Amino acid sequence: MRLNELSPGKGAKKVGKRLGRGHSAGQGKTSGRGQKGQHARSGGYTKVGFEGGQMPLQRRLPKVGFTSQKAHLTAELRLHELEIPTADVIDLGVLKAANLVPAGVLKVKVIKSGEISKAVKLQGIAVTKGAREAIEKAGGSIED
Repeated sequence: MRLNELSPGKGAKKVGKRLGRGHSAGQGKTSGRGQKGQHARSGGYTKVGFEGGQMPLQRRLPKVGFTSQKAHLTAELRLHELEIPTADVIDLGVLKAANLVPAGVLKVKVIKSGEISKAVKLQGIAVTKGAREAIEKAGGSIED
């Protein structure tokens, strides 16, 4: 194969319509633009969303910020709050019963904020790297 033998694949390059070359060419006279009007003129298009001077829909509507759909399903728990429940194994049900997390929460994550001195056993609760070290240093354990 040589450079002069290279060519685009079949059907990759399409020949454009020859506009304004007479009636028999199929695109003569108005060249497929219809008669008169804004779209028949050169440069005769408006920007997307333009409504003829009327305030466009995207500017009429109020701005609304982002609301996370899973924010109400997750909760964070601080290290020192793990000492509040008296149960042997702390899981999601124990935390809900102690009112440490809202009732509708599905996931809880323990973050390293505060200190822990009591040995706790966590089950089914996510833990950050720093919180894991602090819990294990206090003699606790974590089961996933």
